[in-house]
Amino acid sequence: MSAAGVALMLGGAGILLGVTAAPAQAAEVSFKTECIPPSASGLDPVEGTTKVDITAPATAKVGDEIEVVWKFVQAASKNPDLIDLPKDSVKPTGTLKASGAQTEDIAMEGPQENPAIPKGGDMVLSDMKGKIKLTTAGDVTLTPDAYTITAYSTDTKCTPQETVPAAATIKVTDDGGGSGDTTTSGGSTSGGTTTSGGTTTGGDTSGTTSGGSTTGGTTDGGTTSSGSTSGGDDGQTDFEGKTVTTSFACTSPGPSKIDSSATINAKKNGGSYDLTVKTAEGVMDSPAPLPAGALKPSMVITVGGDDSGSVTVEGPANKDALNTGDPVSLSDMTGTYKPGADGKATLSPGDLTIVVTLSAGADPITIPCKATKTGVSLELDVQKQAGGVSGATTSGSSSSSSSSSSGGGLAETGANDHGGLRALGFVAGTAILLGGAVFTFMPRRRLR
Repeated sequence: MSAAGVALMLGGAGILLGVTAAPAQAAEVSFKTECIPPSASGLDPVEGTTKVDITAPATAKVGDEIEVVWKFVQAASKNPDLIDLPKDSVKPTGTLKASGAQTEDIAMEGPQENPAIPKGGDMVLSDMKGKIKLTTAGDVTLTPDAYTITAYSTDTKCTPQETVPAAATIKVTDDGGGSGDTTTSGGSTSGGTTTSGGTTTGGDTSGTTSGGSTTGGTTDGGTTSSGSTSGGDDGQTDFEGKTVTTSFACTSPGPSKIDSSATINAKKNGGSYDLTVKTAEGVMDSPAPLPAGALKPSMVITVGGDDSGSVTVEGPANKDALNTGDPVSLSDMTGTYKPGADGKATLSPGDLTIVVTLSAGADPITIPCKATKTGVSLELDVQKQAGGVSGATTSGSSSSSSSSSSGGGLAETGANDHGGLRALGFVAGTAILLGGAVFTFMPRRRLR
């Protein structure tokens, strides 16, 4: 039996938004379930019975948005006799199917909240909530469907193995078209106004964008380098890049995906440029308590335009210790770009690497993250220097390089991973394996 064979349950109180809530109804259903543990666990699928309880408003009107809650009654399996699961380590998500007068998949999500669960103990998962806006008069039935149990980015996917009975039915009335129309109209008008405002604002924004584009992004930002032409003549030494949206696909135990942003700034130093790369704050969640000095980032900056090659920039390790679930922000990364050609050179964020060292003497865990989305952050007017990067890769500053030596080389992605994965199994003296799968970093949902 695997902890991955957890059953996700429906329940709680439905709330009718925007109008007086109708009396709630509740119904419990059960169905055979198969849960597939993470492939890394090597465990067989678990079959069990999922029992769920869902409560939703008994009646509602067209145009209303209601909230339903999905409650756990009985899990399909218990926590296996492997480890004690720590408090607040498991998060459920799933799908509730609406059918009848209206067909829709309702996304359900629960918080990462659970009591500590001992080996062999009953699984306890948080209630999930979801919303649906009612669009058609008639009976709308709600039926639980597939769900996923996530433990620090380790997903266990559970699917029904038989036809699941409806757990609740909402009687939706049209209210004679008046109220519905009013709501719609009101929403429409509001939407129209918003749209209109959006259009106007859009126009303004467009102007702003245009102006911002001209002033900020293009001229002051990426094309600051354009400014760098005249800037170079004027003795300009500081060049500010524009912030570009980035995405990275990472290898376990990193998050499967990091959505972030990056800005490349440069300071002229003779014929070379000292680079500083800043990324968005809180790019992922810490999977467990981590000491100061545990995380070190590096990034490959791609050089394009009239020059070519790449530059590795590196950042110092985290100064402060991290608790489980704390947002992880990467330190600013620095390096030196020495031009290998004359003309205009572009600088873009590239592949990211994060090295995790859990304690002194422990094998480092290297997490490579491939850039799947990026853009030019900075353009510079450059002159060829002896030993420039053209067609080659150069490392960052010597200080960063020396500080990274203890991590086994920030750009390495090879054999150290296996020892590191074992090391990640113990953090602050607590094993963090779930059903044989290693807990991993979780990407954060909202980034600015």
